[in-house]
Amino acid sequence: MDFTDVSLTALRVLRAVAEQGTFTAAAASLGYTQSAVSRQIASIERSAGAELLERRRDGVRLTPAGRVVMRRATVVLDEIDAAARELSGLPGPGGTVRLGWLPSAGTTLVPSALAALRRSDPHVHVISREGTTPALARALRAGSIDLALLASAPPFRAPDDESPALALETLTERALCLAVPTAHPLARGDFVDVADLHGQQWIAGSATGADRLLGVWPGLDERPEIVHTARDWLAKLHLVAAGCGLTTVPPALAAAAPPGVRVLPVRGGPQEQRRLLLARLPHPPTEPVVRLAAALRAAALDTTPDP
Repeated sequence: MDFTDVSLTALRVLRAVAEQGTFTAAAASLGYTQSAVSRQIASIERSAGAELLERRRDGVRLTPAGRVVMRRATVVLDEIDAAARELSGLPGPGGTVRLGWLPSAGTTLVPSALAALRRSDPHVHVISREGTTPALARALRAGSIDLALLASAPPFRAPDDESPALALETLTERALCLAVPTAHPLARGDFVDVADLHGQQWIAGSATGADRLLGVWPGLDERPEIVHTARDWLAKLHLVAAGCGLTTVPPALAAAAPPGVRVLPVRGGPQEQRRLLLARLPHPPTEPVVRLAAALRAAALDTTPDP
């Protein structure tokens, strides 16, 4: 089969698998069955005469041949999507940027940057979506977003080990904080001593998986008592306000804390620094991408308090 006969559907399926990291997740995102996704991947690999995906225990990733196909497929799919936007009266491709962001960045930084960009560059059209750092890194690789705001914790490794390395820029680096109910004894001072975190009740991330301890102070030498789990940051903060427990928060979320919550630094242990990274693929960015990146840098400076 000639590779020039490959369908747009197969290209979209390959991009979805590369972005989501598994056939199952790609099928769910596309509304397909897993067997349909498998058939599309088998078809495009037959046409390419090579394996495009490396199957691993922890999912899949693009092979060198897959990266070649994905790089070209991204151009094709973007042009098709741009044509659809133009036909529906939306802004043309030259002014469109696709941004991925972490939930914590969506509280103040992203809205501030987009508001400023609308004033300075109203012709730049931004399409954005929320995600986790691994998911957004995959989306960059798959070409479905142009820029991403990612999180990094010590020892500050790269978001992935793919090649070529992503172009990374640190927008902020600040210490992790603790959200405490105002009626809690720990809320009486201007900081919390790490020794006083033993025996506390915690509001953490999702009930299972790698995010389970997100919200618990790192490095505690005890099994934490997790009394509530929630994915949404605002839900966690309202649970704190209700006196239901403590949770860790990025400093950027302090401004979004509801009444009944104090956001305090923690002292007495290793500094728990967190970086907010601006990431993209290492090729020359388009002018709209440059404009959005500049707006995000300015917003990061505006939302970073003086030391």
